[in-house]
Amino acid sequence: MLELRKSTSTEEIMTGINLYFVRHGQTHLNHYRRIQGWADSDLTDRGVMDAQAAAKVLAPIKFDQAYSSDTKRASRTARIILKANPTDIKEPTQTMALREENFGYFEGNDTSQTWNMIGGPKGASDYSDMIKMFSIERTRDMISDADPFGEAENDAQFWARVQPGMDEIVSNAKPGDNILVAAHGTLIRSIVSKFSDIDITARILNGSITKLVYENGEYQVEYYNRTDNID
Repeated sequence: MLELRKSTSTEEIMTGINLYFVRHGQTHLNHYRRIQGWADSDLTDRGVMDAQAAAKVLAPIKFDQAYSSDTKRASRTARIILKANPTDIKEPTQTMALREENFGYFEGNDTSQTWNMIGGPKGASDYSDMIKMFSIERTRDMISDADPFGEAENDAQFWARVQPGMDEIVSNAKPGDNILVAAHGTLIRSIVSKFSDIDITARILNGSITKLVYENGEYQVEYYNRTDNID
């Protein structure tokens, strides 16, 4: 049974709003295994194929609205999906609220080195180990605490940015709308952690699809990290 948590800033809606979150395609920084939060890089050729694969899976679902973060990797992924969709929407609405977690000083660093530095002394050698041992929320606080410049987002700062953005999306939607949201891996994992009991420790795939339904003032996760067989 999925755990439901009330949104506090939107009015109750009697018919569900369908939110299709898609992780952007592979980027150059993904390819080089570098941390990429507010830092940005474009899609690789494989990343374009990731987006095209998601577009094919999502083609039967006509989108009524489309959003992305204001990064090139997410907005380009959204445009590829929209181009293959029966919708008339050509461009996603871009918003800073949907940006990936801000990793501060660690932006662009080697992933293995960074996670070993932060989690290693506590017995966690990689990011999946960290969220399995401490939760994704506590891991975000650990990264923030380790930033010598104090600029990495802690969990409270992250949700103070992301939750109002999500609530604004559903407040602008009509009952029954299908909404594309092209976003980022840690952001999507964080949303799934907050609104469900689904295990998020496995790596989230580039181009994967996660579906939320907003109804009666609540967000519910229908599925997570899928690349096919969606409805």
